[in-house]
Amino acid sequence: MLAEEIFRRAGGREALAEKFPLMLRDCIDAVIQTPKTGRRAYDELEKTEKTYIGTRVEIDLRTLLRLSKGKLDTVIAGQDVDIKHTMGDNWMIPTEAFDQPCILVAADETREKCYLGLFVARLENLTAGQNKDSKKSISAAGFPNILWLLRDHPYPPNFWRTVPHEAIDRIFAGSNGNARVMALFREVQGRPITRDVIEAVAQQKDFMRRLRADGGGGTRDQLKKEGISLLNGHFDSPLIAELGLPACGASEFISVRTSSALGSA
Repeated sequence: MLAEEIFRRAGGREALAEKFPLMLRDCIDAVIQTPKTGRRAYDELEKTEKTYIGTRVEIDLRTLLRLSKGKLDTVIAGQDVDIKHTMGDNWMIPTEAFDQPCILVAADETREKCYLGLFVARLENLTAGQNKDSKKSISAAGFPNILWLLRDHPYPPNFWRTVPHEAIDRIFAGSNGNARVMALFREVQGRPITRDVIEAVAQQKDFMRRLRADGGGGTRDQLKKEGISLLNGHFDSPLIAELGLPACGASEFISVRTSSALGSA
């Protein structure tokens, strides 16, 4: 019953499979803050920051599913439900959640997989041992009792983990937003770049202005002088397909070096 209600609130199984991984990626990236801190991985976070990711997941999942807070983390169809998140391979269940249903969330940064499941935290499904806060984890015998909504599901990697350190240094060496955004599209070509990444690099208001023809001084104009065309998934999708480049979302951009002018690009 809880699973069906979650699917319904997400807009269906396919919608949940699309929205949930993006929500989880955003929760983690918002704490890593690569452009501001220079960190690129979860392992570089402080202990308190890792704990805060769990709070972000709880808040954002409630928002995604339009759920309210209850005696535990949320209420689904009148039932109090706890939300537990891990970046490992098990979850710590607090005493107040014993014998209660839990939403289990996990992200595997290395394998680029994510998980979303439902589990009733009955004591027979939990370990005999506990930590200093009296929390227990799921036992080996308890794992088969997880109802998986998403399991080993594709999960977008942190963008900056896919970019060489040297390239990142060159991107953020720019003294202003235009220089950094130009370096981004110069260093990372042939792959879609999201609006969030561009905003993080520009680090200023009206960052999208950098991508428009700005009297000859915008990112697009300057890159074109270098033989690099900057294409948008909304306006240039036929050209992107013609060039054999990966499909871009409407708010994504992709750069490609070309020896010829490409129309409005």
